Amino acid sequence: MFKGFKDFLMRGNVVDLAVAVVIGSAFTTIVTAFTSGLIKPLISTIGGTDAANGLGYQIFDNNKATFLDFGGVINAAINFVLVAAVVYFVIVMPVKKLQERRKRGQEPGPSEPTDVELLIEIRDLLRAQYQRDTDRG
Repeated sequence: MFKGFKDFLMRGNVVDLAVAVVIGSAFTTIVTAFTSGLIKPLISTIGGTDAANGLGYQIFDNNKATFLDFGGVINAAINFVLVAAVVYFVIVMPVKKLQERRKRGQEPGPSEPTDVELLIEIRDLLRAQYQRDTDRG
């Protein structure tokens, strides 16, 4: 079971990329919630021209759309660094170490199906197609 899962992870195809995107987006949501809910309020306590707005500067007092939100930019930078660090330490480093071990011959690569297994699969598919054709009449 684990060998098949490991082979799946080491195969570089579109399905693997799709899985990585889905997991990455789910993780990004968690990190965004962490930085928005915990880090940004801490940054906002530093204050600015108006402590309620957080760390920033109001260019025109009568126009709230002119607020420069430095706290939001700092929050986004922290968010990016956290996501990049987790991706590097949880995905990139372990895969790199595994690839190095394979190059040294310490661990076998993903298993390829044998010719016999492929022929058996083709035979079964042809048999199923023949059965469908004969059942239709």
